[in-house]
Amino acid sequence: MSQFIISVGREFGSAGRAIAEELAKRFNIPIYDRHLITEIAEKTGLTPEEVEKYNEAPKLKILSRRVNGYSNSIEDNIAEMQFEFLDEKAKSGESFVVVGRCAETKLRKYPALISLFILGDMEEKIKRVMKIYELSEEDAKSFIAKKDKKRKRYHNYHCSGHWGDSRLYDLSINSSRLGIDKTIDILEQYINSRINK
Repeated sequence: MSQFIISVGREFGSAGRAIAEELAKRFNIPIYDRHLITEIAEKTGLTPEEVEKYNEAPKLKILSRRVNGYSNSIEDNIAEMQFEFLDEKAKSGESFVVVGRCAETKLRKYPALISLFILGDMEEKIKRVMKIYELSEEDAKSFIAKKDKKRKRYHNYHCSGHWGDSRLYDLSINSSRLGIDKTIDILEQYINSRINK
């Protein structure tokens, strides 16, 4: 396989982003995550902070509508721009890692796609979030629930499948079981097997 696209879906606190970043390093390919925000900001004239506000956010139905197939929802438009950007990259033959952005569904038509989902035990996710964001246990738990609810709503709005449903992904793995480093090793081995089959 000359081209390969690694899509990483993740639960908040599961170290999904850190895992994706390390996979990008190991395979020496670009990663598209927050980098997409800068790209979209340049195209729209919005600031990166404004794009971040609407990034991976479901639209507010009460304030939005479609006219002649076009949405007046900034959330919809930013999502569509990200999907188009990723589609262009995939069409170009580039290999890359993408975090979230419904990539396991939006890029499914490409044989190069390898879709992963990273989950974790709640206890471990809480510890990680407490450490990274300097939160209390209760605040960390609430933050995880809020972030995952937002991701789920965004994904399920833009895709027919349900966020986190193992049938959408080639491989789902619990990063709490082996720890982050060994999880990355297992994923690297799986990806190499797919590339070299």
